[in-house]
Amino acid sequence: MKRIRCPKCDEAILFDETQYEPGRVLVFSCPACSKKFRLRIPDKAASAARESDDEPTVYGHLVVLENAFHFKQLIPLVAGENVVGRLVKGTKANAPIKTVDPSIDTTHCVIQVKPRPDGTARFILRDGPSNTGTFLQNELLSDRDRVDVRDGDIITLGATTVILREGCDGEEE
Repeated sequence: MKRIRCPKCDEAILFDETQYEPGRVLVFSCPACSKKFRLRIPDKAASAARESDDEPTVYGHLVVLENAFHFKQLIPLVAGENVVGRLVKGTKANAPIKTVDPSIDTTHCVIQVKPRPDGTARFILRDGPSNTGTFLQNELLSDRDRVDVRDGDIITLGATTVILREGCDGEEE
Protein backbone atom coordinates (compact mmCIF):
# COMPACT_ATOMS: atom_id res chain seq x y z
CA MET A 1 0.00 0.00 0.00
CA LYS A 2 1.16 3.48 -0.86
CA ARG A 3 0.24 6.59 1.09
CA ILE A 4 -0.07 9.90 -0.75
CA ARG A 5 -1.21 13.28 0.53
CA CYS A 6 -3.76 15.67 -0.93
CA PRO A 7 -1.93 18.77 -2.23
CA LYS A 8 -4.71 21.02 -0.90
CA CYS A 9 -5.58 19.75 2.60
CA ASP A 10 -2.75 17.22 3.22
CA GLU A 11 -5.25 14.38 3.86
CA ALA A 12 -3.59 10.95 3.64
CA ILE A 13 -4.96 8.64 0.93
CA LEU A 14 -3.99 4.97 0.66
CA PHE A 15 -3.97 2.92 -2.54
CA ASP A 16 -2.39 -0.29 -3.82
CA GLU A 17 0.19 0.77 -6.44
CA THR A 18 0.82 -2.87 -7.44
CA GLN A 19 -2.60 -2.95 -9.16
CA TYR A 20 -1.43 -0.51 -11.84
CA GLU A 21 1.21 -0.79 -14.57
CA PRO A 22 4.25 1.54 -14.43
CA GLY A 23 3.80 4.85 -16.24
CA ARG A 24 0.01 4.94 -15.78
CA VAL A 25 -1.57 8.22 -14.63
CA LEU A 26 -4.16 7.94 -11.86
CA VAL A 27 -6.70 10.61 -10.92
CA PHE A 28 -7.61 10.93 -7.24
CA SER A 29 -10.39 12.82 -5.54
CA CYS A 30 -9.66 13.75 -1.92
CA PRO A 31 -12.40 12.46 0.41
CA ALA A 32 -11.90 15.42 2.76
CA CYS A 33 -11.89 18.43 0.41
CA SER A 34 -12.90 16.93 -2.99
CA LYS A 35 -9.72 18.24 -4.67
CA LYS A 36 -8.89 16.28 -7.83
CA PHE A 37 -5.23 15.60 -8.58
CA ARG A 38 -3.11 13.26 -10.72
CA LEU A 39 -0.30 10.86 -9.92
CA ARG A 40 1.89 8.94 -12.34
CA ILE A 41 2.95 5.44 -11.24
CA PRO A 42 6.77 5.50 -11.54
CA ASP A 43 8.48 3.29 -14.07
CA LYS A 44 11.20 1.59 -12.00
CA ALA A 45 13.28 0.62 -15.02
CA ALA A 46 13.27 4.18 -16.37
CA SER A 47 14.04 5.72 -12.98
CA ALA A 48 16.88 3.23 -12.44
CA ALA A 49 18.33 4.24 -15.81
CA ARG A 50 18.17 7.93 -14.80
CA GLU A 51 19.97 7.20 -11.53
CA SER A 52 23.59 7.03 -12.47
CA ASP A 53 26.95 6.90 -10.70
CA ASP A 54 26.91 10.65 -10.03
CA GLU A 55 24.56 10.22 -7.05
CA PRO A 56 26.13 11.21 -3.74
CA THR A 57 27.13 8.53 -1.24
CA VAL A 58 24.60 8.11 1.56
CA TYR A 59 26.34 7.75 4.95
CA GLY A 60 23.23 7.42 7.09
CA HIS A 61 19.55 8.21 7.45
CA LEU A 62 17.25 10.10 9.75
CA VAL A 63 14.29 7.91 10.62
CA VAL A 64 11.32 10.25 11.14
CA LEU A 65 8.84 8.52 13.43
CA GLU A 66 5.19 8.57 12.45
CA ASN A 67 2.97 10.84 14.53
CA ALA A 68 -0.17 12.96 14.15
CA PHE A 69 1.59 15.35 11.76
CA HIS A 70 3.20 12.94 9.29
CA PHE A 71 4.06 9.37 8.33
CA LYS A 72 7.35 7.50 8.86
CA GLN A 73 10.10 8.73 6.54
CA LEU A 74 13.75 7.93 5.81
CA ILE A 75 15.84 11.00 5.03
CA PRO A 76 19.26 10.25 3.52
CA LEU A 77 22.34 12.04 4.88
CA VAL A 78 25.18 12.78 2.45
CA ALA A 79 28.64 14.30 2.88
CA GLY A 80 28.58 17.99 3.78
CA GLU A 81 25.83 20.02 5.41
CA ASN A 82 22.38 18.43 5.54
CA VAL A 83 19.88 21.19 6.37
CA VAL A 84 16.91 19.52 8.09
CA GLY A 85 13.57 21.31 8.13
CA ARG A 86 9.93 21.31 7.12
CA LEU A 87 9.38 20.80 3.39
CA VAL A 88 8.16 24.06 1.89
CA LYS A 89 8.79 25.16 -1.69
CA GLY A 90 11.78 27.47 -1.96
CA THR A 91 13.47 26.64 1.37
CA LYS A 92 17.13 25.87 1.89
CA ALA A 93 16.43 22.45 3.46
CA ASN A 94 18.21 19.76 1.45
CA ALA A 95 17.06 17.07 3.91
CA PRO A 96 13.38 18.05 4.19
CA ILE A 97 10.72 16.41 6.35
CA LYS A 98 7.30 16.18 4.71
CA THR A 99 5.06 17.40 7.53
CA VAL A 100 2.45 19.92 8.55
CA ASP A 101 3.98 20.17 12.05
CA PRO A 102 4.11 23.95 12.68
CA SER A 103 6.78 23.49 15.38
CA ILE A 104 9.39 22.42 12.80
CA ASP A 105 11.10 25.37 11.15
CA THR A 106 11.94 25.32 7.45
CA THR A 107 15.63 25.26 8.43
CA HIS A 108 15.44 23.65 11.87
CA CYS A 109 18.88 22.10 12.31
CA VAL A 110 21.99 21.08 10.39
CA ILE A 111 23.72 17.70 10.42
CA GLN A 112 27.21 17.91 8.98
CA VAL A 113 28.53 14.61 7.65
CA LYS A 114 32.33 14.25 7.53
CA PRO A 115 33.43 11.06 5.73
CA ARG A 116 36.35 9.10 7.18
CA PRO A 117 38.92 7.15 5.14
CA ASP A 118 37.48 3.82 6.36
CA GLY A 119 34.10 4.55 4.72
CA THR A 120 32.31 5.53 7.93
CA ALA A 121 31.36 9.10 8.78
CA ARG A 122 31.21 11.54 11.65
CA PHE A 123 27.82 13.23 12.21
CA ILE A 124 27.81 16.69 13.84
CA LEU A 125 24.50 18.29 14.89
CA ARG A 126 23.75 21.98 15.42
CA ASP A 127 20.58 24.01 15.81
CA GLY A 128 19.33 26.03 12.81
CA PRO A 129 18.72 28.26 14.93
CA SER A 130 15.09 27.25 15.32
CA ASN A 131 12.16 28.76 17.21
CA THR A 132 11.37 25.62 19.23
CA GLY A 133 14.90 24.31 19.67
CA THR A 134 16.74 21.14 18.74
CA PHE A 135 17.12 18.44 21.39
CA LEU A 136 19.64 15.58 21.44
CA GLN A 137 18.69 12.84 23.92
CA ASN A 138 16.41 15.36 25.75
CA GLU A 139 19.18 17.99 26.06
CA LEU A 140 18.46 21.36 24.43
CA LEU A 141 21.25 22.57 22.14
CA SER A 142 22.24 26.21 22.30
CA ASP A 143 22.87 28.14 19.08
CA ARG A 144 26.64 27.65 19.51
CA ASP A 145 26.61 23.92 20.34
CA ARG A 146 28.15 21.44 17.91
CA VAL A 147 27.66 17.85 19.12
CA ASP A 148 28.57 14.46 17.73
CA VAL A 149 25.59 12.25 16.92
CA ARG A 150 25.88 8.46 16.82
CA ASP A 151 23.80 5.57 15.56
CA GLY A 152 20.56 5.31 17.54
CA ASP A 153 20.67 8.82 19.01
CA ILE A 154 17.27 10.50 19.39
CA ILE A 155 16.86 14.01 18.01
CA THR A 156 13.70 16.01 18.73
CA LEU A 157 12.62 18.82 16.40
CA GLY A 158 9.51 20.56 17.70
CA ALA A 159 6.90 17.81 18.14
CA THR A 160 8.78 15.39 15.86
CA THR A 161 11.23 12.68 16.86
CA VAL A 162 13.95 11.41 14.54
CA ILE A 163 16.56 8.71 15.07
CA LEU A 164 19.97 8.72 13.39
CA ARG A 165 20.89 5.46 11.66
CA GLU A 166 24.44 5.11 10.35
CA GLY A 167 25.11 3.22 7.17
CA CYS A 168 23.30 3.32 3.85
CA ASP A 169 20.40 0.93 4.45
CA GLY A 170 18.43 3.18 6.84
CA GLU A 171 16.51 0.20 8.25
CA GLU A 172 15.72 -0.01 11.92
CA GLU A 173 16.97 -3.01 13.85
